[in-house]
Amino acid sequence: MSGSVVGRLDRVVDEFCRRTRFFHEPMTKARARTFVMQHRQNTRYRNSVLKLKVATNCPDWDIRLRIIGACAEEIIADHEHGHGKPHWQILEELGVTIGMTAEEIRTAKPLDTTLIAWAAWEGLMANRHWLEGIVANTCAERANVPGYGTGIMREHGWFGLERERWGRLFDLTPEQLDFFALHEQADIEHSDMGWRTIAKYAGELKMEDAVVEACRRNLLVWELYLNGIAAAGDGMG
Repeated sequence: MSGSVVGRLDRVVDEFCRRTRFFHEPMTKARARTFVMQHRQNTRYRNSVLKLKVATNCPDWDIRLRIIGACAEEIIADHEHGHGKPHWQILEELGVTIGMTAEEIRTAKPLDTTLIAWAAWEGLMANRHWLEGIVANTCAERANVPGYGTGIMREHGWFGLERERWGRLFDLTPEQLDFFALHEQADIEHSDMGWRTIAKYAGELKMEDAVVEACRRNLLVWELYLNGIAAAGDGMG
């Protein structure tokens, strides 16, 4: 295929943003509550298990440390963007703000679609070349960068869209929407790091086609995960 590897990756991310139902159907209170329960678990699992498998496979010490540092922000403490709190805790606090109890958030079980996503990511992150793993770490964060999809998402990224939708749905202040704001900042940094790494090594390792395919497959899993949240939320009534 023609075009730079980054351009090809960008096209795959744009297609994901345009087709995924979760982004284009109305956000409801039930979908939002389901997102809190599932994404809190997903954030913890991806950053304490899956992304660390990618770091283990990575031969470049500096890249390995950057992966571990990004994971630490998500699950231990983010002093740069999150006021010293881990991202899952900030999401939990958002859930309480919209009327959920801490207990229902903390005792929530993963949906079947979430479990399937974890199993798929295990294969795409633990048992793949480290550069394909970098793609798996990065590709969904890339959707938080403006320029993909349509409308508000294209202007402000995925979490810019969620900030607008949740703010209107629950009448929240910008401070109460901090989870989405911090990810807009952090994910631009993390995804830029990943995209630069892929651009640097894909040609050298002759893996241009492999990383683009890894991006496509990972985003299929993200689509399953997010649409599963929407369906479960709709089933809550």
